[in-house]
Amino acid sequence: MSHYDFIIVGAGSAGCVLANRLSVNPDIRVCLLEAGGSNRSPLLHVPAGWAATFNNPSFDWSFETEPEPALDSRRIYWPRGKSLGGSSAINGMIYVRGVPLDFAAWEQAGATGWSWEEVLPYYKKAERQQIHHDDMHGTDGPLHVQDVRDKRPMDEVFIGAMNEAGIPSNPDFNGVDQTGCGYYQFTQNNGRRWSTASGYLTPARSRTNLTILTHAHTQRVLFEGKRACGVEISRRGKQETIYGQHVILSSGAIASPQLLEVSGVGDAQRLAQLGIHVVHHAPDVGEHLQDHLFCKVVYGTKPEHSINREVQGLNLIPAALKWFFLRQGPLTTGSAPVGAFCHTKEGLEAPDVQIHFASGGTLYNNEGKIQAMEEPAVTAVVNQSRPESRGSIHIKSADINEAPSIVANYLSSPLDQDTLLKGMRILLNIFAQSGMRPYLNDRLSPGTDVDVSSDEDLMAYIRREATTVYHPTSTCSIGKVVDENLRVIGLEGLSVIDASVMPYVVSGNTNAATIMLAEKGADQLLAARG
Repeated sequence: MSHYDFIIVGAGSAGCVLANRLSVNPDIRVCLLEAGGSNRSPLLHVPAGWAATFNNPSFDWSFETEPEPALDSRRIYWPRGKSLGGSSAINGMIYVRGVPLDFAAWEQAGATGWSWEEVLPYYKKAERQQIHHDDMHGTDGPLHVQDVRDKRPMDEVFIGAMNEAGIPSNPDFNGVDQTGCGYYQFTQNNGRRWSTASGYLTPARSRTNLTILTHAHTQRVLFEGKRACGVEISRRGKQETIYGQHVILSSGAIASPQLLEVSGVGDAQRLAQLGIHVVHHAPDVGEHLQDHLFCKVVYGTKPEHSINREVQGLNLIPAALKWFFLRQGPLTTGSAPVGAFCHTKEGLEAPDVQIHFASGGTLYNNEGKIQAMEEPAVTAVVNQSRPESRGSIHIKSADINEAPSIVANYLSSPLDQDTLLKGMRILLNIFAQSGMRPYLNDRLSPGTDVDVSSDEDLMAYIRREATTVYHPTSTCSIGKVVDENLRVIGLEGLSVIDASVMPYVVSGNTNAATIMLAEKGADQLLAARG
């Protein structure tokens, strides 16, 4: 048996941050538990390696939703990271914070102390910004944030087309205004993925007061009455018990509510039906799920305008050598180097759709297989920034090893349907601009058989093609499951600190916000400790 001051369950985007910040004090004993393995594989460091990690059991939990009624009853594949670094080790590396409106909504939902003015210092504390040196950015944090290294002529063409379509240029999506188009920044360091394992855990690994256990799958949280006192884990076929003064769940929007429920914290009736002893009735555990949903437009192009030919077959060899020796070339690219935030109608306080563009085309299916198309192509996708649709994540049994039931409820809100439809029209309009025409062949998706002028036909295309942007949040929301200090309401010695506590999904990619949550959460825990 081991005893710690803090036990952190999950070494992902939040968990690695917490392990670093809480173990700075050598008198505080910290145990970090990760169900997956180490982050030594090159696939977790070569930026373009993210596609090869999807549905790879060494790196991905490979969840899927229940059949989604508004998406032609398709099951949607949900990758989640399974190694040190968690999903920050397999994500697209795009660094976006969200907008002040997001955090005003958080406060209205009960997240006192989480206004934009109060979270900005924690974004800055985390950040080691490459080029933007102003009051909005930090330059000496653990998280490297850098410009796209492999800028392509087609990137500039698409930006020009967005300008032509009326979308202004924006050099910094994390500056004073999110609106506009331009290049994203990536969480990279010199062309190498910079996960939270790289940025936060590596510098802390030598601390004698920090214990890191991999292949340690937490089975349940242990309680003495209403106080969490430790966890049971399964490690390399053996059951172990680890005791601690404070348990922190940082397992993400899927696994954190799952672990709460199997431990007896959730809706009492639901748990009793599964034969689980109820420790605490908390009906909002697993509820209020939100995620971003995107749909794509793909056009064929000439081989010289597409990245496809450089990342398949024998052409992959020089690309790999260029990355290995120079940290340059197509393998430094994240999910999308170029994008935009724009409005589907006038009068909105902040943009309501987000665009990602890549000078390539991939084949993707719900089994998680991703590969470059043989035909040279370019792709743009659009998602709604602030969806209204809410879903749920709940266990099916008392067995932690059985994946929970994920019901995203995509497009269950009429506003979400209307916004995504308008977002697709923005994409189609960009591709129709005169600056794009010399570079495009036939439209591949939606195919030319789809009448894109028809709302009915375009919505039918969305229903059969739209998929996740990999941004699940809100299943242990502040104000419902945890309080403003991220402690589970009604219990002692137990916190949740990860994307699941967001009252609403932020307007953009969620990794930066998750890291910010952990930075602020660590300060709250240390302040409470005194």
